[in-house]
Amino acid sequence: MSPYRLVYGKACHLPIELEHKTFWAVKKLNFDLQQAGSARLLQLNELEEHRKFSYENAKLYKEKTKAWHDKQIQKRELIPGKKVLLFNSRLKQFLRKLKSRWSGPFKLINVYPFGAVDLLDERTGREFKVNGQRVKQYWGESVARMKITTILTNP
Repeated sequence: MSPYRLVYGKACHLPIELEHKTFWAVKKLNFDLQQAGSARLLQLNELEEHRKFSYENAKLYKEKTKAWHDKQIQKRELIPGKKVLLFNSRLKQFLRKLKSRWSGPFKLINVYPFGAVDLLDERTGREFKVNGQRVKQYWGESVARMKITTILTNP
């Protein structure tokens, strides 16, 4: 056992040994350099084909994933001037089971082409911009509820 192996726990390979082993392998296998060059070119061509195939697969996967995500986006008709509720995603961190995650109502001021909306908090007068996917229409005041009273008497 060599001192190098005792200290480092693995065998020491000197460059001379490696060169000798390569020369021995070439000699043993009767290696033809012309044939090796053509085999290497064939391997490079196969690698390029594999790379193109992988690129096409990644492109198809991205297209399918984008189509799925676009399908999940809900189409909403948001009209400026209407009241909306805002989803508060930060309440997921706190365990308040009965507390609503929707806050508001807020007045919708402006709808931008790519889904952003401007909201106005009428209580504080503050105006801010949020993602349109975080809002839903508020039906609290616009729904007319009928109340019917029935008087029960003894026959």
